Amino acid sequence: MTATIITCALTGAQQGKSANPALPEQPNEIVAQGLEAWRAGAAILHLHARDKAGKPTSDIGVVRQIVEGLRAAGCDAVLNISTGGAVAGLPLEQRIRVVPEFKPEIASFSVGGGSLLGRFDDAAHAWMGDRFVPLFSSHAEMERVAGIFRANGTRPELEVYHSGMLNNIAALKARGVLEEPLLVNIVMGIPGECTKATVKNLLFLVEGLPEGSQWLVSAIGAANHFRMLGAVLAMGGHIRVGMEDNVYIARGELAKSNAQIVGKAVRLVRELGGEPATAAETRRILNLSGGNAT
Repeated sequence: MTATIITCALTGAQQGKSANPALPEQPNEIVAQGLEAWRAGAAILHLHARDKAGKPTSDIGVVRQIVEGLRAAGCDAVLNISTGGAVAGLPLEQRIRVVPEFKPEIASFSVGGGSLLGRFDDAAHAWMGDRFVPLFSSHAEMERVAGIFRANGTRPELEVYHSGMLNNIAALKARGVLEEPLLVNIVMGIPGECTKATVKNLLFLVEGLPEGSQWLVSAIGAANHFRMLGAVLAMGGHIRVGMEDNVYIARGELAKSNAQIVGKAVRLVRELGGEPATAAETRRILNLSGGNAT
C-alpha cells in the first residue's frame, strides 16, 4: 500500500481570525504553525501569504519570510506555494511570480476559466458571497503558465473544482506541458460552481483522471472536511487538511492549530490501515526531482 501524503493548507486567502482566532496570518505565525503541522505528520505545506492587515498578498518579500523561516528551522516538508488569491482579486501575473522567484517543488495551478461562487440564504432572502472569480481567459494562457512551471522545475498541483476542468487537464497533457505523474487536487464543497462533496461525485471525478495521476481531495467546510477522508483513503487518494479549508476540529469546536487538525488526520489514516508519507516518500511518490527543495 502506498503511503498517504498529508498536505496541510495553513491559512488560505479567504477566512481570517474572525472565523478562528488561531488561524495564522503573519509570517511568524505561519512559520510556527507550519513547523508544528510538519512535526505532526504533514509532508506538504501549502502556503499563502498575508499582509500586515491579514489580507491576502502576492508580495514576494512576505512569501520569502515564510519560505526561509521554514527552511532555517530545518523543515524538510515539500513546499507548495499558492498561485491562487484570485478570489481576493490578486492579478494572475502577480500570483505566478512565486514560481520563477522561488522555484518551489510544487505550486497550485487552477485549471479553469473561473468559478461563480455564492449561495442563497433563505433567512436573509439574499445571495451571499455572490461573485465570479476569474482564473484563465484562454487555453493558450493556461499553456503559457504551464510552461513557466515546467521551465522552473515546479510541479503544478492541478486544482479541479468541477468536471469541466478535467478536459483542460487532458488538453494540457496532450500539449506535452505537464510533467508526470500529474498531481490533481479535487476541491469539493465550496458553495457555488464547485462539485458537492459526495462519494458519488468523487468517484466520477477520479475515474476521469488520466491514468497514473496522483490525486488528493480538499473537502471544504466543517461538514465535509473529515467526513470525506475515509472515502478518499479507500479509493487510494491523498488528503489535504488545514485551516484554509476548515477551522474546526470537531462539530462546534474550533481547532486550536493546524497541527491539531493534522494530528487528527494522522490518527484517522492509521486507524484505517494506512501510514502517513514522510517528505522523502512524498518526493518519490510524486517524482519530484526539480524545484527548490532546500
